[in-house]
Amino acid sequence: MDGAVEFPLDLAELSFRAAGDALVRRSVLPSGVRILSEHVPGSRSLTIGYWVAVGSRDELPGHFGSTHFLEHLLFKGTPTRSALDIAIAFDSVGGEHNAMTAKEYTCYYAKVQDRDLAMAVDVLTDMVTSSLLDPDEFETERGVILEELAMADDDPADVANERFFEAVLGEHPLGRAIGGSPEAIRSASRAAVWEHFQANYRPQDLVITVAGAVDHDVLVAQVTRSLAQAGWDPETLATPVERRTGGAAQITQGEALSIALRPLEQVNMLIGMPGLVATDDRRVTASVLNSIFGGGMSSRLFQEVREKRGLAYSVYSFAPGYSDAGLFGMYAGCTPAKAGQVAELMLSELHRLARHGVTPEEMRRASGQLSGASALALEDSDTRMSRLGRSEITLGEFVDLDESLRRLALVTPDDVQALAADYLTGPISVSAVGALPADAFSGILPSGVRP
Repeated sequence: MDGAVEFPLDLAELSFRAAGDALVRRSVLPSGVRILSEHVPGSRSLTIGYWVAVGSRDELPGHFGSTHFLEHLLFKGTPTRSALDIAIAFDSVGGEHNAMTAKEYTCYYAKVQDRDLAMAVDVLTDMVTSSLLDPDEFETERGVILEELAMADDDPADVANERFFEAVLGEHPLGRAIGGSPEAIRSASRAAVWEHFQANYRPQDLVITVAGAVDHDVLVAQVTRSLAQAGWDPETLATPVERRTGGAAQITQGEALSIALRPLEQVNMLIGMPGLVATDDRRVTASVLNSIFGGGMSSRLFQEVREKRGLAYSVYSFAPGYSDAGLFGMYAGCTPAKAGQVAELMLSELHRLARHGVTPEEMRRASGQLSGASALALEDSDTRMSRLGRSEITLGEFVDLDESLRRLALVTPDDVQALAADYLTGPISVSAVGALPADAFSGILPSGVRP
């Protein structure tokens, strides 16, 4: 494989060899269903995912919380399987099955032995195409989801994270909580969730990815058969849904300071600003910057905040990217009386990086960390399956380990320094949960900004 491999939506068949002699194949059925596989030599198991490119950001007024509801309800039964039948199908073969709702996609997945692929295809197809959304189960899951949200609300780090996205991204749909608010879940109707299901779970929306011990031709035959049995005629013509395009959105800051006062022993706080979209050419540079700045025990944040000064146990940075927006953030948990000092120290470290750059030794360590972590992650079929899904849904191209390392080697210290300076041109937002002094962040925020 030489360079990235593009995934055109109008190309019916594609096949190539990736790093490690993995065979990647992609088929687009006439109905618009996309099937991707990565055969990994020596594997005896596989991970399979059924993806739809709809997440919490795609919910319309009146449908807030529908994505999270569906993640729960699709496990609750079809005309041919009860919720218990679905659970038994995987438990009886030692498999794992679950789902994840994200801001821009939802995935239902399973990990099984290679001999159990047909079962996994049949069950997941049945769930995604034919869920009953039973009214009684709907009310039961309403209670379950509310308990899940209550559990998250008891975690100050979760609360600070949700408030951080709202503070940085403002009214942009990506700023909304993935799980929905308790108010939205309480007011959600089965009719609204059913409308959301019908509008977004169609053949042209479906992406199926498998990694591990998989034969692509067998996989396509099994998927085609199971879709036909579910009433999704594979020969009905449809074009796959377009990927999200349009570049970076105009982001208007939600608020500079978001505080939740709680009588806790620690303050959980996040500081940051808008970052890069998922398809930005500087995403590799962002990974290097994050590694040097706050991505490990040798990073600047860890060394300055924890090792040298003992101000926090947990401190790190992160840089998520989405189709039209991104963030760069710094997290720390510390004693309330030290919150202002830690916040100023974290931000001053970013300014120092932007002014003075990074050292050759830091670049060497970052390259080693990122290349090693990437290689180790690919030992897991879950990671490979997810890489296929993100490649198809978000990026429109496949980047294997060799290409990732080639791109990593092109990043220069000047690139990292320039990106840090670019981050600092954006408005700074702070979210925090804990027993904070009123002036805790006066040293890093504009005058007049108060809790």
